[in-house]
Amino acid sequence: MTLLVISPDYASHLLPLAALAAAWQDAGERVVVASGPATAGIVEASGYERVALELGRGSNPGVIRADKQPGDEADSLRGFFDATRQGMVPTLTYQARERLVDLMWRPVEKARATLDVIDRVRPDAVLVDHLAYSARLALWAADVPHADVVLGHPTALPVGQEVYGCPPDWPRALHPDPDEMEQLEQLCRRVAAGFTAEWNTAAAQLDPGLPAVHDAFAQHGPLVLLHYPEELADPDRAALLPPHEYLGGSLRAEPADPEVDAWLRTGEPFVYVSFGSFLSVRGDVLARVAAALRGAGVRAAIATGSTPVAELGELPASWLVREYLPQVRLLRAAVATVTHGGNNSVTEAIATATPLLVLPFSTDQFAGAAAVERVGVGEALDPNTASVAELRDAIERLLVLSGPGAQTLHAAARALDEQPGPTRALQAMTAGRR
Repeated sequence: MTLLVISPDYASHLLPLAALAAAWQDAGERVVVASGPATAGIVEASGYERVALELGRGSNPGVIRADKQPGDEADSLRGFFDATRQGMVPTLTYQARERLVDLMWRPVEKARATLDVIDRVRPDAVLVDHLAYSARLALWAADVPHADVVLGHPTALPVGQEVYGCPPDWPRALHPDPDEMEQLEQLCRRVAAGFTAEWNTAAAQLDPGLPAVHDAFAQHGPLVLLHYPEELADPDRAALLPPHEYLGGSLRAEPADPEVDAWLRTGEPFVYVSFGSFLSVRGDVLARVAAALRGAGVRAAIATGSTPVAELGELPASWLVREYLPQVRLLRAAVATVTHGGNNSVTEAIATATPLLVLPFSTDQFAGAAAVERVGVGEALDPNTASVAELRDAIERLLVLSGPGAQTLHAAARALDEQPGPTRALQAMTAGRR
């Protein structure tokens, strides 16, 4: 049997997909990954075969920098980073305006390239990133059975009256202006209409007999795999979802790191800090977090990403601070984590029973932060306005998290330990072929 994994050329997307594919690899099956050149190292390190398939104009091998991107993508990234400093609604507005270019890049060309990969690999099963819209367009148009992996918060696949790009929930610390939100919703509806028209136009070029879809953002594969803990999901959405399976998450294997292992052997409590591949550019927020941790008197492991270490101020010699750190290994030992609320960070924190302080900047991070807060497994603050004192107080509360929230956190981690996300994905797809 051959599994084909289709991913955009972003490490943050391919890493969880590669971890899911390990279940097929462990079963002795062939795994082929279709992605771009930036993530080729991840494919090689995982022991999978690779075929070239570039699905977007940008790429990210692990830490993204605007000056390493093509001209248009570099300008888009800089605009996005600037928008995050203005606040939540300006950021979401900027992202909505950029969405058509971000998600439907050369759709007909890339859809045909995807079908060419299908023809060459001849897979028995296909895992595709939900945000790889051009590839999913191809699979839908050619009626190729596949599992659609939603790597973000479940609202990345809108249902009911939800509008893609408008968070249905907000954490308590964030208070969007109602008028601004109304304008954002109107913009998102216009973008959805334009995006859907682009999908239908491309689909007609692939096969003139295909029916038009009403909302391309709500389009999904025959099986939806939600890379998210069901314990954090909104129960009111359950009846609206298509056939699906909650995977919880996928703890990826990481290579040995002697420096990290030696640092962990001291056994002292620490907080792990990372803003992921993109938002690590917000050195101003990382510096406030570092100051809060110094004030709390707790050790820290900080992945600085694209922020120079010098921007964080004077750091204790006992801290572990590097551009990139093995996140899963550190979360397994951390007493808490400070994160932007990306899907990898949230799912890996839940899988390791690590309380979260979420500082959301963009997209579905706001809904994810609200879910963390709602079930009591962490707290959320506004990254642009939270003071050092507020950050310190939140961190200190998380260090002694107890009650129902702590119980939910540990129960979710136990459930994933007993049945990991990759196992759930394999079982769901195997059941779908019967």
